[in-house]
Amino acid sequence: MKRVTLAVVGLLLFAAGCSADGPTPEETFDQYVSFWEKGDYSAMYELLSSEAKAQYDLDYMVERYENIYAGIGAAGLEVTPSYPEEAEADEEGQIHFPFAVTLETVVGEVSFEHTVTLVQEEDEETGVPRWGINWGPHMIFPQLEGEDKVRVEFLEAERGEITDRKGEGLAINGTLGSVGVVPARLEEAEDPEQALEQLAEELGLSVERIEQELNASWVQPDWFVPLATIAKDDEDKKARLLSIDGVMIQDRPGRVYPYKEMAAHLTGYIQPLSEEEWNELREEGYRQTDVIGKTGLEQLFEERLRGVHGATIYTTDENNNRKEIIAHQDPVHGEDIRLTIDMTLQQELYRQLEGDQGTAVAIHPQTGEILALVNQPAYDPNLFIVGLSAEQWQAWSEDPAKPLFNRFNQTYPPGSAFKPVTAAIALEQGALSPDETMDVSGLRWQPDSSWGQYHVTRVTDPGQPVDLTAAMVFSDNVYFAQAALKLGEEAFKRGAEAFGFNEPLPLDLPVVTSKLSSGDQQWDDVQLAVSGFGQGEVLMSPLHLALAYTPFLNQGHLTAPQLELNSGQEIWKEQIISPATADLIRQTLIEVVEHPQGTGRDARLPDWTIGGKTGTAELKTAQGEQGEEYGWFVAFEAEQAQVLVAMMIEGVEEKGGSGYVVPKVRQAIEAYLRSQGGQ
Repeated sequence: MKRVTLAVVGLLLFAAGCSADGPTPEETFDQYVSFWEKGDYSAMYELLSSEAKAQYDLDYMVERYENIYAGIGAAGLEVTPSYPEEAEADEEGQIHFPFAVTLETVVGEVSFEHTVTLVQEEDEETGVPRWGINWGPHMIFPQLEGEDKVRVEFLEAERGEITDRKGEGLAINGTLGSVGVVPARLEEAEDPEQALEQLAEELGLSVERIEQELNASWVQPDWFVPLATIAKDDEDKKARLLSIDGVMIQDRPGRVYPYKEMAAHLTGYIQPLSEEEWNELREEGYRQTDVIGKTGLEQLFEERLRGVHGATIYTTDENNNRKEIIAHQDPVHGEDIRLTIDMTLQQELYRQLEGDQGTAVAIHPQTGEILALVNQPAYDPNLFIVGLSAEQWQAWSEDPAKPLFNRFNQTYPPGSAFKPVTAAIALEQGALSPDETMDVSGLRWQPDSSWGQYHVTRVTDPGQPVDLTAAMVFSDNVYFAQAALKLGEEAFKRGAEAFGFNEPLPLDLPVVTSKLSSGDQQWDDVQLAVSGFGQGEVLMSPLHLALAYTPFLNQGHLTAPQLELNSGQEIWKEQIISPATADLIRQTLIEVVEHPQGTGRDARLPDWTIGGKTGTAELKTAQGEQGEEYGWFVAFEAEQAQVLVAMMIEGVEEKGGSGYVVPKVRQAIEAYLRSQGGQ
């Protein structure tokens, strides 16, 4: 009734603005168009001719518009009449005007041209001449006749796939197993109740939930009733399910993550849209039944992966026989994305981290191509696709090892793995000379008593003056603390920023920005000294730490990270150190591995020259305390610079510190080099 009241008010105002002879046909259709564009179908009805009203009642017209427009997702309707300079009625007293319609629908913009017919008649209530519109369903779409219906057939867009550099699928459109029951077969079971209980236990559902699905109104005795989804390759579960009377498993398409935990934090996973997400995204073409990337690359590349659904809008007769196509749009399938990742190396690093909590990244140091991004422990993203149980989610969420936590995009204190950066900055600024020695006795040092109880400590006293190479080989904290003090805070910070500190990596992948300190306050000498060997408040992401070593292999250029093949930029920052400094640091890092007492000596390989740097970062609140230790090792193949790996393992204080990490990186590098056709 509200519609009719508003329509009457609108028409009274309309009539008040017209001549004593009543509104012209142009004025009548203009008012009709105004109501049409506002979706006021009741008001439109008041402008119909007596003949049209006799054939179609108000509810019929309103429901036709509302149902059809809702079904096709109509929005943004625009109607444009074309009036001649002088409109003349035909022999039957009718006037015809062409008009054009455009509107947005599920297939995009739809437009058509049509003709409206108006007939002059006397208003039954006022006696004033009026022009009535000869309406019919053809006014909605020219293809509509009589009781024809408008239908929409959706054409699914395939989600793009994510592959590694060799085309190995990381996130693919594969096949899942749809588990269900044929009610008639269940009833024939020896003990239907026991079968239901077995099925409920296997699927993690209640018996009541299964019975509710089986008793749905659409179900027929011989029809397959889907209940849950399982992984296609879960043979043990399939065997248990198929042993239950009445159970069947049918193939259905779905997202599959073939490498499971090995690439979980990299790929992430998809899930169906929530009600809240759909309300936010429906304007962007998402359907309520769509999926969306929730984490990892599935989320990062969502716009490129999801594609655009197509659809056909067509008419059917009253018996649902297909008639005419109104509009059609082919689906645009999502983009396939090929990564720089090498799953051979990714798997090897994952295996090396097995049983530990840690992360590893690998890059090609010359091109910046990211070869691996690994987390341990991890989770199986396929479980989010087939249906994650509340128990599994709780187990992951409460696990102290944090399998859901993505470590490779976080920042950590790098410890002594940062020392090559300090050395490079100090050499460039003239605060160090490669032949200059430091002569300090014992394992503790402070410049003077102003430091109070704080001392810089070192693991080894070489018993002789220490130059740059020896300091790197023995990982001498005192040497690098003194180097930082010679540099001074301003030069140290400026040099670190040249290595990319305090700015995001030039990469779409979200990685926490590396920082030298938590605030802008001025440092004291202790903070400057400990920052020189990667402690204090210095925090770096594993990927940034790996990139920070690339100038030593690239004549002083800092390489830009690449996650997609052939993505362009290879240099992030040009010539941040001189070629001479780069070569010198590279040689000292080779000595760390080649020297019989080097901290990285367990990384030596007979067929390749390896360089690298260990690092142990201790988390504690006061000197003298025993805190948790993070063990680091950054290593590279030095001759051809084919691969560089940075690995961090948490809790190495009882495992030998960073020495625990060294052989793991060595084995991963060796496996990769051999896979590349090496000796």
